[in-house]
Amino acid sequence: MPRFPAGYELAEVLTAAARQLHETVTPNGTLRTAVQLAVSLVPGAEQAGISVVERGSQRRTLAWTDETVRTAESRAGGREPHPLWDRLWTAPVARLEDSLAEAPGTALSDSGLRSVLSLRLRADRRSLTVLTTYARRPRVFDEDATRVGRLFTQHVSLALDTATEREQLTEAMRTRDLIGQATGILMERMEIDAAGAFESLVKASQRENVKLRDLARRIVDAHEAPGGRPAER
Repeated sequence: MPRFPAGYELAEVLTAAARQLHETVTPNGTLRTAVQLAVSLVPGAEQAGISVVERGSQRRTLAWTDETVRTAESRAGGREPHPLWDRLWTAPVARLEDSLAEAPGTALSDSGLRSVLSLRLRADRRSLTVLTTYARRPRVFDEDATRVGRLFTQHVSLALDTATEREQLTEAMRTRDLIGQATGILMERMEIDAAGAFESLVKASQRENVKLRDLARRIVDAHEAPGGRPAER
């Protein structure tokens, strides 16, 4: 993705970035767009990644601009700690001037990622989501880069919340439709009304310790399959 044209005011750049972020449909799409935009927006950034860090040692890389970042962040989430991420439990931003001098022998220095700027994207008691930008030269990220990065993460966080809510709403509607289909099938097969069919579905879900949605899917799939057997009373 090319950098924004020279001469744009920061507010204009962030507005354009926010528009692109809010045009994404899913949380994964928002994350993928965010890492690309981070490289375009944050002064000095050449690569970027987003990872989720859980209390303890579990870490997962969610989006990345290239395999160098994915490999470095995955290694940092596995065999060794990332030199910055744990700081973000208590601070919104952390910087590494030169990984070769400050964190030699780590995934970052071994990958040639010398300058590192990590920004807290989301946080709760159990996990935090981190946006990290990288450069191959040392001492790249200054106060201006940090300021832009922090402003940008606010837009990413808002867009991510919106995409997550949209996805949850879509899933809820799909689940409602699926349960409605299953209820209709039971009404026909068991010759009962809608309330009785739904009650039967709920009881079967509790008896079999299966989520209502999953049980409804089984009933619908069995009904649609050739030679599908009627649901048991």
